[in-house]
Amino acid sequence: MPFYHERPPAAALARWIECGWCLQNTKAVAPYPVPPDGCIDIVYERGSGLRVVGTMTTQQRFAFTETAEFTGIRFRPGMAKRFLGVSAAELTDIAVPFDDIQARPARELSRRLDDAHSIQKAMAILMAAAPLPDPALTPAQRAIEALTQVNGNTNLDITAQQAGLSTRQFRRLCLEEAGLSPKRLCRILRFRYASQLALRCERAGWAAIALHAGYFDQAHLIRDFREFTGTTPMAVFSNTPAPQAR
Repeated sequence: MPFYHERPPAAALARWIECGWCLQNTKAVAPYPVPPDGCIDIVYERGSGLRVVGTMTTQQRFAFTETAEFTGIRFRPGMAKRFLGVSAAELTDIAVPFDDIQARPARELSRRLDDAHSIQKAMAILMAAAPLPDPALTPAQRAIEALTQVNGNTNLDITAQQAGLSTRQFRRLCLEEAGLSPKRLCRILRFRYASQLALRCERAGWAAIALHAGYFDQAHLIRDFREFTGTTPMAVFSNTPAPQAR
């Protein structure tokens, strides 16, 4: 499996950026499953440049060559639009070259990354290039942040009201900021949390994981795994997988 490493962002960016990461491969791998997590990434591949990977609605699979080297920034749900300047809804389930979004900054950053002596150095350059945003969150971002903090286990109407939004406004703005409807974002956040719980357990007890992750029962957890990965949680975790990268 590819070697995968994460690094936390600078404290000033921690509200917007979840982590920086790098991935290196020593032999060809296909397919490599990447489940949805509610996040948008800026990804640099040595030899291929920068691209933006939008929020995913279902798992995608990628093939890596034996010399593949990647690094990226993973934005927290709903927090990428301020950096990218485009609606997250335009990026859902697609990857686009970064210079299609920000041509001049992307070219300059790509040159610096290409000159990096290692993929770890490239990760440091990429993370340092993220500008400090206005510290104030929009009402929609505050609501999405609240959803993320409780792994999707909340009442959406109340969350919207607490942010000063109507349910209809929140649905529209959540699509724009996160690329997903509030309901689907909550399901993906809950699914992600259940997956994290499973990785921490030597032997997954799925009924207990379902309960702890906020599912009504194990059947609802299995339904989400089937929808998001195409298989059951038991099949996904039959062998301990490597951490997933975007």
